[in-house]
Amino acid sequence: MTASLPPPAASAYRRDLILYLAIAFGVAWLSWAAAIGLGGSVEDQGSPAYQPYVLGAFGPLIGALVIRIRRGRRGEPVPAHAVPTRRAALAWTPPLLLLAAAIVLAGALIAHQAGGPAITAQDARDAVDKTPGLPVFLFGILLTGPLTEEPGWRGTMLPRMRASMGRLRAALVLGVIWSVWHLPLFLVDGSQQQKLGLSSPSGLLFAVSVVPMCLLTVAAYERAGIAASIAVHFASNLTMVLLDVRAPVTMALIIGVQAIAALALLASAPARTPAPAPRAPHPVA
Repeated sequence: MTASLPPPAASAYRRDLILYLAIAFGVAWLSWAAAIGLGGSVEDQGSPAYQPYVLGAFGPLIGALVIRIRRGRRGEPVPAHAVPTRRAALAWTPPLLLLAAAIVLAGALIAHQAGGPAITAQDARDAVDKTPGLPVFLFGILLTGPLTEEPGWRGTMLPRMRASMGRLRAALVLGVIWSVWHLPLFLVDGSQQQKLGLSSPSGLLFAVSVVPMCLLTVAAYERAGIAASIAVHFASNLTMVLLDVRAPVTMALIIGVQAIAALALLASAPARTPAPAPRAPHPVA
């Protein structure tokens, strides 16, 4: 059971969530609309669409920073359900990173046995060869997703949702919101989503796949904080890119394995005693 908050604290959380979503969606969707309007493939870094395309990914991070500054100025404590990144908890991060990669690999291997495409080293080489080198490739995967999204979706939004929702319900609702946030990318030329196509089975499966991915990152956050959710997000994205996952059967089986693993992790996550609820915000001068 999630204890109900006093009205002032609940109202403060609602305002935070509304402001965060306005920034995360506003920055992303306006930037991606600009990329669509300017034209050109975002695979080409010289394209006029490239910079607004990248800027859009920073929407959740910008929203998180605004909420953090706002909370500090009002003298509010950290949300009760925020999970600090402590040294002892960080021991969970490497195993969770490996688990996230293994889940994608397992789904791809099962899919191959069911008639899906084989896993080849050439796919990984082709993915890396599109960039100036391996370090740039890895940094690009880390930046465009894990580092720009996790401080917002898991680090900012989730703890405030958990104040009035249970762990699983909050993860599911957040997953649906996160999936909707990605939708304009299907119209951005050269993006991974545009290559799948929204009306194709693979495109629809991508939209669905965001929900179990959210469950997995929430499970990681609940154990070790934002560092763990970043690691899980990074490992999942990296493995998907290296394996060039596009076939519907492969995507469907990865979704299934992710969902099973995430639900098991969420069910076994330790119960936490939340800190006292935040005070009502101070009036703005």
